Amino acid sequence: MLVFCALCSSCSRQPNPEDVAAQAAKAYYDLLIEGKYEQFVDGRYVPDSIPASYREQLIANAKMFMGEQETTHKGLKQVRVVNAKADTAGHKTQVFLLFVYGDSTSEEVLVPMVEHNGVWYTR
Repeated sequence: MLVFCALCSSCSRQPNPEDVAAQAAKAYYDLLIEGKYEQFVDGRYVPDSIPASYREQLIANAKMFMGEQETTHKGLKQVRVVNAKADTAGHKTQVFLLFVYGDSTSEEVLVPMVEHNGVWYTR
C-alpha cells in the first residue's frame, strides 16, 4: 500500500519550477539560434504593451547580437542548461545556460526568468 501511495503522489506532482524555467530559457535561446528573432523577443517579459518601434528595436538588437557572435565566435551553435535556482515566492528563477560557440569555446551566462500567468519569460 505504501508503494502504491508513493507512486500515485509521484504521478500527480507539479513540474519543478526550476526545470520549467530552465527549459523555457533554453527554448527562447534556441529560437534565437534558429533566427526566429520575433519569437525570441516575444519571450521577454514586459509588464505592459510596448510600442511597435521599441519591439522592432529589440528584434534588431537580437539580430545584431547574433551577428556579433558570428564575427567573434563563428556563431552561437548550441545552448545547454547548466543549473537553475528558483525563488518560488517571487515567481523568479535564475537560469544558468552554457553557450557553445562555433569556434569550440563556451561561456556560462545567467538568464533571469520570471513567471507571469503561468508562462516563464526572460527578464
